[in-house]
Amino acid sequence: MLNLATIFDYSAKNYPQKKAIIFANKHFSYAQVNSLINQIGNGLKNSGIKKGDKVALSCPNLPYFPIIYYGILKAGAVVVPLNVLLKSREIAYHLKDSEAKAYFCFQGTPDLPMAQEGFEGFRATGTCENFWIITADPAEPSPIEGTKTMGMLISKQSPEFDMVQTHPEDTAVILYTSGTTGLPKGAELSHSNMIMNALCSRELLQLTYDDIHTIVLPLFHSFGQTVQMNAAFSMGNTVVLIPRFSSEAVLSAMQDENVTVFAGVPTMYWQLLAYEDKDKKYDIQKISKTLRIGVSGGASLPLEIIKGIEQKYNIPILEGYGLSETSPVSTFNHLHKTRKPGSIGTPIWGVEVKLVDPQNKEVPIGQIGEIVIRGHNIMKGYYKKTEATEEAFQGTTWFHTGDLAKMDDEGYFFIVDRVKDMIIRGGFNVYPREIEEVLMTHPAISIASVIGIPNEQHGEEIKAYVVLKNDQTVTAEEIIEWGKKQMAAYKYPRIVEIRKALPMTATGKILKKDLKVETAKS
Repeated sequence: MLNLATIFDYSAKNYPQKKAIIFANKHFSYAQVNSLINQIGNGLKNSGIKKGDKVALSCPNLPYFPIIYYGILKAGAVVVPLNVLLKSREIAYHLKDSEAKAYFCFQGTPDLPMAQEGFEGFRATGTCENFWIITADPAEPSPIEGTKTMGMLISKQSPEFDMVQTHPEDTAVILYTSGTTGLPKGAELSHSNMIMNALCSRELLQLTYDDIHTIVLPLFHSFGQTVQMNAAFSMGNTVVLIPRFSSEAVLSAMQDENVTVFAGVPTMYWQLLAYEDKDKKYDIQKISKTLRIGVSGGASLPLEIIKGIEQKYNIPILEGYGLSETSPVSTFNHLHKTRKPGSIGTPIWGVEVKLVDPQNKEVPIGQIGEIVIRGHNIMKGYYKKTEATEEAFQGTTWFHTGDLAKMDDEGYFFIVDRVKDMIIRGGFNVYPREIEEVLMTHPAISIASVIGIPNEQHGEEIKAYVVLKNDQTVTAEEIIEWGKKQMAAYKYPRIVEIRKALPMTATGKILKKDLKVETAKS
């Protein structure tokens, strides 16, 4: 037997009175949370959910997410976490594609009416049999007439439940890719995939029994779900849940709850670095005394931000690399080894990584190649997508990531860019990340994103979108002239657009595809 729900169950049995979750100044013990998890398991079982059935979940970072997540797993079912920003049409696609038998959806807010979108998506499928609204207060009636609530599901259910036995290779979670090309695909991750990655993450972060995590990364995403939630609960840690990122929310949690571990994507670190505490509400010195580590993933963290954060908070920032398809962690900057800022580190325990050319031949040290991975973290495949799965593995046991990197002579990997983001200008390969790194050394630039746009003469031209630092003024022309002096003639951006903000995903990644669509329309 190997069930991912053991992650929480073990800690609940061993540390029942310890704080498991802190949310909105309320504290929930492992015993309290486990009782609710068991009630979810009983409710699902009594609703006809069987081992292997898919159950979808749309919920922000609230205590209900881990409660329902582990309840689904305990019942032997498969969790299908959905992005909370999906609209009804997209929800219907995910429910149909995953063959979900049931769907839990948070009620939402006036600005984000999740339950309304969720119910419309549920009705459009015709195949999903159960719909439960997660109300802010479980005792509240359903906000949509004729629908049931999670509170109704667990009412009068026993707080005791025997975990359904699952095998290591049984599917535990289906994580949908962001769909940067075509429709989203569901990566099938086994109980073994997920548990191994959580345990590896716990070792990589050198977690101890006393660690306290701020979790602001969306739990529907693999980074927050595995590296933080599952790793933390496996160690009997306390998590402080924050539904939406803001510098104030994170700093308040760090200060009030003596947080030791923070994980985020580059844009979060950028905002924490740029934040001006005009009212002097936060004692950075106090925060720095308890905060011991920062973890970054999701995209490459610019060196200027790493330097700034490490200096401001006096903590090491450890970068790692992975994807939904790899559970997610594949490489990491290990605490006990030399840390190389700008590097995604070396492969984690039990995982192999190499770089290959388009003919699948390994490239020499120092040369750029596509990252391919194999090991205990690799997904079973894309759910019901045989062709896409075959394309990802190309007839081998190695998963092709679509990311370009180079490796130094000590085995450290450095991301260069996505294969699809690489710009070819006048026959020269240009890597947007390199240009972005240079632009962010400009004293007036806070963050930058570089794309290629069609050009008759050169095939593609380089365009940079930049956001300026507070109170800084500089023109696009001045940035272009500055870039000329910093970069080779084929590299510097000929077009610069200054923005107040850049489009981002719910997980904090800059949406380059949106910038490309905007450019195409104009």
